[in-house]
Amino acid sequence: MGVEIAINVTREETRVAVLDNKVVTELYVDRAKKKDFVGDIYTGKVVKVLPGMQAAFVDIGLDRAAFMHVSDLSVGTEPGDTLIDSEEDEKGPDMPRPRRQTARPIEQLLEEGQELLVQISKGPIGTKGPRVTTYVSLPGRFLVFMPNVDHIGVSRRIADDEERSRLKEIMKRIRTPGFGYIVRTVCEGVAEEDLSSDVKFLSALWEDVIKKYDREPAPALLHTDLSLTLRVVRDLFTKKVDRLLIDSKPDFDEVKDFVRRYLPEQASRVHHYDKKDEGLFDYLGIELEIARGLSRKVWLKSGGHIVIDHTEAMTVVDVNTGRFVGKRDQEETILKNNLEAAGEIAYQIRLRGIGGLIIIDFIDMERERNRDKVYRAFVEAMASDKAQTRISRISDLGLIEISRERVREDLLRTLSDVCNDCEGRGYTKSAMTVIYDIFREIRRVGSARGQQRLVIGANPRVVELLFDAEHVGIEQLEQQYHCQIVIKADPLLNLEQYDIMVVGGSLDRAEARAASRSA
Repeated sequence: MGVEIAINVTREETRVAVLDNKVVTELYVDRAKKKDFVGDIYTGKVVKVLPGMQAAFVDIGLDRAAFMHVSDLSVGTEPGDTLIDSEEDEKGPDMPRPRRQTARPIEQLLEEGQELLVQISKGPIGTKGPRVTTYVSLPGRFLVFMPNVDHIGVSRRIADDEERSRLKEIMKRIRTPGFGYIVRTVCEGVAEEDLSSDVKFLSALWEDVIKKYDREPAPALLHTDLSLTLRVVRDLFTKKVDRLLIDSKPDFDEVKDFVRRYLPEQASRVHHYDKKDEGLFDYLGIELEIARGLSRKVWLKSGGHIVIDHTEAMTVVDVNTGRFVGKRDQEETILKNNLEAAGEIAYQIRLRGIGGLIIIDFIDMERERNRDKVYRAFVEAMASDKAQTRISRISDLGLIEISRERVREDLLRTLSDVCNDCEGRGYTKSAMTVIYDIFREIRRVGSARGQQRLVIGANPRVVELLFDAEHVGIEQLEQQYHCQIVIKADPLLNLEQYDIMVVGGSLDRAEARAASRSA
């Protein structure tokens, strides 16, 4: 089996997986309550200009203001401004990435209260709002339309020089003068009439956006991209895909109509998965891959493993031999383990959508040629990655540094929340440490004035230790401060939390809460 696309649709979310020889290579999740805003176009209002950062915040009507750097600002501030791009091809696999740096500072280009036509280029990640740009791009089936760029480009994935020349000549004849177009990878062998149809469709779409921009006051949504299901069909359902499976009948009918209209020769590859006894992702083994994509430790076939840790500044990957002991010398064992880890790490980076700075700590190798083998193996494994990536050579310490473009929120952030118990640290205090914290707090409270009663509420694990191993400590504190200490288990408190209530006079009346501690 070659390349497959599986689409799982429910009321609450849509999940898409791309498989190559039954191995999940890409995973997308779009939830009804957490929409993917990338590609949406808005009329925005500048709410703050930051000269020190050469950036601005723009209100587009979402919960958080959008961020825009001066490099995201086109020559002027009105839609339709022209930019000549010196690059003959687009920077990414299919989408344009203009790189013009304006010589004028942002405070001379923007002012607070000014309205702009902007497009979300990166969705919200963590606590950060979306990033927007005035370089608008509208993707069609065959072309990407760029109203701010006077340029024709052809996807670098089309390698044949004759085909590239043919497509460029066609676009010179049928383009709308003054506007830019990127010919997408799927255009290889496509007839002129299909490209002309895409030009007309995208021009009409842009005219609708401009009309709404002139009519709607900021902030306002002017255009939203297709649903995740149709975006996947438009962008990923190429001739290389053997079949597309979708488990929702209404969405299957919609996809079938879309394919019959734009890709009639591929309509027979769209299938409805209707088995009720087993879900689509279970049937294809995708659920297991998602579980692996959330695991901190990932085992290798040889018995070694990698450990993936996310920090605020970077993602760190550690390679270990684990149960793998090899058959000959130590250097060969380490080399085999590192080579296997290189392929798995590249796979996990793409599957999880990890972006930003990534540090890989391979097991130290003494021989330079072995370090070079691992480096080349990793670069080769990352070659199919669509995100822009820079990879350093392996250092003497066995480290590889990677800078990878953040194209979307990573899988961990999408499918998980910060742990309430450890607040994202990855560990909690031990129960014994919490008990000693409680003892210190009792001494502070008890030394303030004589008390008749202290009521302690704590996690059941802590209370169990207080009654067992540390009951002597409680008795000594009662004698030292002439008070009664009552201990109550509270399952609503996590391991690090505890309450101490001071009761004086009447045993039934609480005078004050002395402490409520949480690490």
